[in-house]
Amino acid sequence: MTPGRPVPPPLAKPITLDTSESRTGSTLAAAYGATSPDSGLVPLTVARRAPKEDDVEIAIEFCGLCHSDVHATRGEWRVPPYPLVPGHEIVGRVTRVGGAVQDFAPGDRVGVGCLVDSCRECESCLDGLEQYCERGNIGTYGAVDPRNGDSVTQGGYSTSVVVDRRFVLRVPDALDAAAAAPLLCAGITTYSPLRYFDVEEGDSVGVVGLGGLGHMAVKIAKAMGADVTVFTTSESKFDAARALGADHVVLSKDADAMEAANRSIDVIIDTVAAPHDLNPYFRTLRLDGALFQLGLPAEDMPPVSPGLLIRRRLAYAGSLIGGIEETQEMLDFCAEHGVVSDIEVVAAEQLNEAYDRMVAGDVKYRFVLDTATLQEPSERADA
Repeated sequence: MTPGRPVPPPLAKPITLDTSESRTGSTLAAAYGATSPDSGLVPLTVARRAPKEDDVEIAIEFCGLCHSDVHATRGEWRVPPYPLVPGHEIVGRVTRVGGAVQDFAPGDRVGVGCLVDSCRECESCLDGLEQYCERGNIGTYGAVDPRNGDSVTQGGYSTSVVVDRRFVLRVPDALDAAAAAPLLCAGITTYSPLRYFDVEEGDSVGVVGLGGLGHMAVKIAKAMGADVTVFTTSESKFDAARALGADHVVLSKDADAMEAANRSIDVIIDTVAAPHDLNPYFRTLRLDGALFQLGLPAEDMPPVSPGLLIRRRLAYAGSLIGGIEETQEMLDFCAEHGVVSDIEVVAAEQLNEAYDRMVAGDVKYRFVLDTATLQEPSERADA
């Protein structure tokens, strides 16, 4: 059950974001975000546009915290446009819709993931693969939005958001709202390669790493009927892996254990975001197996031996979140099979602590912000 939503605490005076778009008809939303790489997360006020013809306005209830939020706000991948409100695992209720919107209505429970737009015209977009938009997709935060006056998108650590209906998802009522939020990123990121590989009952799936992505990979693969093996460098995670549904747990730094797993796996989902040697994992794959790399290390990985790939016709592939249609499919699949993320709900004033704990690996397995703890915006954003 979702913990009760506490009374919003007194916070510092919000900073008002300045955007280039006209704010005629816009509304204000309380938010939390960064104003520089070392500012931490602070209270902000954002201007949300009035719904256009194809827009859906959403009152955000919960937003998951993703490790990429930490990298983005701290400028660890690149220096983003500040101020920056992160958050791309959004669940809430529709409050208003534009005149052309017929598929959503006020009161509907909906979600928004990592994308809020794409070109909609390239081959990838027409194939329902908006995440691979050839002209560049529009991320939920930190992206320049050409359809909205070249303003910068601001994310879900806020009380509301306005999104084109084509990028809004239905969140089934069978799913707990808070625990469903991480499905919009961690869920679809692991579901997509499993679906692409057509994992089904009787297949053997390996999962490398048991963090936010890894624990979702275990749950989803089990729901697909797979026999699941977790590879971990820590014996302390054996019980946790089994509690999530893993059939087997292998200590990857044990050479004998890895040798015993030789030719036992059909597909591996690698969620580790630190440099590590993949060659031992390739040896566990059967003929025509595949390893999908989901973790994105900041430094170079050790080289892969081509001979391992050649001798068993193995594939080494990457995968990026999922398209809108596939994300909806994932949400419906999770509702059918009772799959949600294991979460810890946090209040706004706990966000900076939660970021530090994420970096330290001190969470099982995802943090989710309760937006009821955000104070109301206290000033206009007209200037």
